[in-house]
Amino acid sequence: MSDFVMSRLEESVCLVTLNRPEKRNALTLEMLEAVGTAISAAGRHPETRAVILEATGPMFSAGVDLMALGALRAEAGEEQPGRFLRRIAERMQRALHLIEGTELPVIAAMQGRVIGLGLELALACDLRVAADDAAFSIPETRLGLIADVGGTTRLSRIIGPARAKDMLMTARTVDANEALAWGLVNRVAPAAQLAQAARALAAEIACNAPLAVGMAKLVIDQGDGLDRYTQMALERWAQSLLISTDDVGEAMAAFMEKRPPKFRGV
Repeated sequence: MSDFVMSRLEESVCLVTLNRPEKRNALTLEMLEAVGTAISAAGRHPETRAVILEATGPMFSAGVDLMALGALRAEAGEEQPGRFLRRIAERMQRALHLIEGTELPVIAAMQGRVIGLGLELALACDLRVAADDAAFSIPETRLGLIADVGGTTRLSRIIGPARAKDMLMTARTVDANEALAWGLVNRVAPAAQLAQAARALAAEIACNAPLAVGMAKLVIDQGDGLDRYTQMALERWAQSLLISTDDVGEAMAAFMEKRPPKFRGV
């Protein structure tokens, strides 16, 4: 794992932390792959109910580390520039697919500026909690480029094509309140209470049956792009698997006994 990415378990929540504040948490390929690996690994631990992706320092992420990218380009030698960029973008996309692909709910907790690749990383998470001082932008068009690590794809699916075009074509900055109104973030909290708000959201999710939470995520993500009848067939398939789990029996017993359920994810 990268020295700039930390992972630890607090009760039932895995905390994955970007820890490069002196560089404004600028992201290297190694860091992205470390985040993807850490979150994917968390999904294999039965006691884990949610993941929070957070960052140290005043800024969630300044985006891609251009110096690190330049070093990779130098190592590539005579490789054609377009081929080099496609290869690196594919590896970065693969790292974010690991985040998206885990059945655990993943929450991004963001403060300060969230720029470019930093926002693309957050878009791969299921839910986003922002501090009230957070500001979001994808400024690649100012460099003659586009967001190529899911930025155009995920952003348009989350906030809609028209609003995505607004952000991508103008490269402007969106503040926390506008991001909330657009659905780019799910919650906004005072900056001093960001960690508490993210943990409260994770705890709220953790109260529910983990297999059902995972299936809900799966049906939404895998159903994207399907016609509604096919997606509803996917719902029926998921429900037919869940109905036989011990957690459903526990939920019914807890309801009858007027107590909180104790789900085990089986």
